[in-house]
Amino acid sequence: MSYRIVGLIKLCDPAAFEIYRSQVGATIAHYGGSVRQRGSVDVVLWNELGGGAPDTFVDIEFASREDAQRWANSPEYLALLPVRGEAMQLLLIGVV
Repeated sequence: MSYRIVGLIKLCDPAAFEIYRSQVGATIAHYGGSVRQRGSVDVVLWNELGGGAPDTFVDIEFASREDAQRWANSPEYLALLPVRGEAMQLLLIGVV
């Protein structure tokens, strides 16, 4: 059974976001994952979390929770954190 990671993204710096986006896919693939879908948020129907509405989202699939965690804690992905921090505010969750 596959394991999904969903990211809700509030853009801060579009240029940094493009740098991040151009590099993150290779880190995901290296750990056996794939981006199933990404796109812009059209409408927020409910937001009771107290944060701002996301601008965009990503849906990533891995073969297992362990693969997803290995990716999220990998040196390849951790190297992207500085540019990610400039590019966005991120809520990244694992879902079953």
